[in-house]
Amino acid sequence: QVRLVQSGGGLVQNGGSLRLSCAASGDTFSSYVMGWFRQAPGKEREFVAATSWSGKTTFYGDSVKGRFTSSRDNVKNTVYLQMNSLKPEDTAVYYCAAANTINVATTPVRYDYWGQGTQVTVSS
Repeated sequence: QVRLVQSGGGLVQNGGSLRLSCAASGDTFSSYVMGWFRQAPGKEREFVAATSWSGKTTFYGDSVKGRFTSSRDNVKNTVYLQMNSLKPEDTAVYYCAAANTINVATTPVRYDYWGQGTQVTVSS
């Protein structure tokens, strides 16, 4: 069992930056692939980023490549999502998730545990 607690998010202007954090407790954090997803109203949950156990490999969704950075600290049991050059279309509820899998996963069904979600709103 893994419990994920998110923090960060909020309201930011177009072009601004935010950092989300996701703190894990319970099972061994370093054995889980950690992912980020987002969901806007009326839309399906969208893949944002996923980071391997070691943090050496990270995949990004096409819409956030070059602007978002996912990283993890296996000592602090925390994963971060640094979001730069934010756009109004980035507005969504953002979720962190943990997958007990060997390979980095980019689909929600591969993830076993989810954070509570945090709202990110980018104003134009």
